[in-house]
Amino acid sequence: MTDVYPPEKRSAVMRQVKGKDTTPEMAVRKVLTALGARYRLHRKDLPGSPDIVLPGRRLAVFVHGCFWHGHDCARGARVPKANRDYWVAKVDRNRARDVRNREALEASGWRVETVWECDLKDRPGLETRLRGVLGIPSI
Repeated sequence: MTDVYPPEKRSAVMRQVKGKDTTPEMAVRKVLTALGARYRLHRKDLPGSPDIVLPGRRLAVFVHGCFWHGHDCARGARVPKANRDYWVAKVDRNRARDVRNREALEASGWRVETVWECDLKDRPGLETRLRGVLGIPSI
């Protein structure tokens, strides 16, 4: 199956995909702020440049899109019909990179938490999970 867009249009569409300040990332930041957590964003000096870093707690949080990082949910399991081989290889490379970054951070003494895009569907569950990671007692 061929792409529905010509190459120039597809390129323009893909350029619009953000890597920072995504909707899921902003939602996680909002929960962390409500919990009173202080954080920094996109620390380039750490492996993988984590989306959210809580330096005092030595905690790095990655907010992953299910499709882009190959999550095992329904959205992450989708594979585009057009250019299938490219996308399978792309997601596999992303997953391998994620593992390398996690291992490097953990070897440096950081705790690593990954929040998936689909986790945002259960906001109370996400808040409870983040409370636990931060060591904040539940109300």
